[in-house]
Amino acid sequence: MKSAPCPSCGVRSGRVHSRYDRKLDDAPVASRPVVLRFRVRRFFCDHLDCEVGTFVEQVDGLTVEHARRTLLSRTALERIGLALAGRTGARLAAGLGLPTGRSTLLRLVHALLDPPVEAVEVLGVDDFALRRGRRYAAVLIDAVTHRRVDVLPDRGAATLTAWLREHAGVRMVCRDGSATYAEAVRQGAPNAIQIGDRWHIWNNLVAAVEKTVTAHSTCWYVGPARRTQAAEEWALQRHAAIHDLLDQGVGLLECARRLGVSLNTVKRYARIPSAEQMRRPPPYRRSMVDPYRDHLRRRLVRQPDIPVTHLLAETRALGYPGSASLLVRYLKQGRAEPDRVPPSPRRLVTWLTSRPESLPEHHRRHLDDLTTSRPPMTALTRGVREFARILTHRRGQELGSWIEAVLADDLPALHRFVYGLRKDNDAVTAGLTLPHNNGPAQGVVNKIKLLKRQTYGRASFALLRKRILLNH
Repeated sequence: MKSAPCPSCGVRSGRVHSRYDRKLDDAPVASRPVVLRFRVRRFFCDHLDCEVGTFVEQVDGLTVEHARRTLLSRTALERIGLALAGRTGARLAAGLGLPTGRSTLLRLVHALLDPPVEAVEVLGVDDFALRRGRRYAAVLIDAVTHRRVDVLPDRGAATLTAWLREHAGVRMVCRDGSATYAEAVRQGAPNAIQIGDRWHIWNNLVAAVEKTVTAHSTCWYVGPARRTQAAEEWALQRHAAIHDLLDQGVGLLECARRLGVSLNTVKRYARIPSAEQMRRPPPYRRSMVDPYRDHLRRRLVRQPDIPVTHLLAETRALGYPGSASLLVRYLKQGRAEPDRVPPSPRRLVTWLTSRPESLPEHHRRHLDDLTTSRPPMTALTRGVREFARILTHRRGQELGSWIEAVLADDLPALHRFVYGLRKDNDAVTAGLTLPHNNGPAQGVVNKIKLLKRQTYGRASFALLRKRILLNH
């Protein structure tokens, strides 16, 4: 070409000022570095109003002003920097034939433009830790397309409120049960529908179910009376002290002051009417004797006074590799006496919160036997399965009747869960009715954790924000 456009005013010029050699690093070939050497022309700019006296011609798609590498090489380094950041990215780039320094990679990443914030109708918001327990940030995504929209430097209500006011058009906001986010949405987008996250709702229900199951776990324990442990004895004494003060008309705050404990501890003990509900079955773990339990039980039924030495010889003939003391302790704990091994509270919670048809037949029968033996457990099973039906079939309009049914049963832990639902009733109902949820935002948070670990958690917020928004 005999002429070139001026980068300042755009007027083309053909009057050559001078020529010089230019050297650019290009993309490697077979992992070997490539350097381009060519001669370029410098032109005079004849436009009278242009501030630039001379300019250098550029090759479209190959060079840019003041660059030391081609666009292809720069793009490759930007991709590596976004994926791996500093030192790790520099090592990979050197292995691929693009030798560079960690600071150069970071500088290229910081120079990238942020993606434009497009209109979002269904917004998902979740927070993640910049420094666990001290600093947090919030990520915003499009809950429909899962596109990352923005990253806020903190999770405060004022920051999210300002963002919502600046970006109008949000019709729905998917969030967890945070009261901070709820208030921010009410102030920044008062007409937006707030949608409670179904996973958090179900997780809170599971926590309430576990508390209920643990409180009734001694009902199906079969075995000899266990010795009260020191921690359990201390808890029983504290329970008695708190209830003695409450029976005297002392308030909760005064009880906490007199006993030197926190107010929440006093409230927790005050909700437990009987000390017997605080006793727990022994938390037995798996043992090497477990595979031979059925044989031991059959022999003890046929011959209750059989010597332990005979049982040890029989089990060793079957392949038992353990010691005699382990077998004796197993028998003294009564673990070979019941027809079926009672599940731990956590295992029973897993059975209760699973689909009945997905459980093995023997687990289903065991669960039915345990839950039908006591009315509270029967009511708990009915409530959990009814709530699961409402959640999976998006029947949020039935939540009110379910709450009334639960409050009619004697399930204190489930009542506290219900009170929490009532505080955020509109968002919970929307979460159990509408198809949107905050799962995509939680998935992005998991990816952010990987980005943080790649930099050992020491990346600045500006660099982390670039990698979150531009890594797809």
